Amino acid sequence: MPNDPTGHPPPSVGFLLHDVARLLRKRFEQHGRARSLGLTRSQWQVLAYLTHNEGIQQGGLAELLEVEPITLGRIVDKLEACGLVERRAHATDRRIWRLFLTEKAAPKLAEMRGIGEMTRAEAFGEISDAEREHLLALLGAMKSNLTAACSSAPRADKQTSHG
Repeated sequence: MPNDPTGHPPPSVGFLLHDVARLLRKRFEQHGRARSLGLTRSQWQVLAYLTHNEGIQQGGLAELLEVEPITLGRIVDKLEACGLVERRAHATDRRIWRLFLTEKAAPKLAEMRGIGEMTRAEAFGEISDAEREHLLALLGAMKSNLTAACSSAPRADKQTSHG
């Protein structure tokens, strides 16, 4: 593929996925309602993950989000101060905190879902439902492949012998 006259590298799956993800985040944050709710993208992400993982231990959520536990701890501190998340002690281990959404989080989550739907509609534009489903299936397969590859030991490069 010839070089782009603007100096951009030729498209690759990694660059395209990165750019699309970045632009989705940017567009989500541009919606006035998202900014007016006063939460950062990281805080939104924690709330979204907690929706499907209530009661998870803080360390487990840090792993899911692929952030350091101390980073998540600071985010949860802020969400707790806003009254959106609460920590509850583990039943048998006082060192472990489990995380739960509060009732106050529900309206913010509903608003977030609405903004997300608007952003996705803009991103998909005129792309047909069948093409959307196909794209999601392909991305899901790529994720599965990479998850499996990341969990296995790295393969040594095959070396040829010249003996």
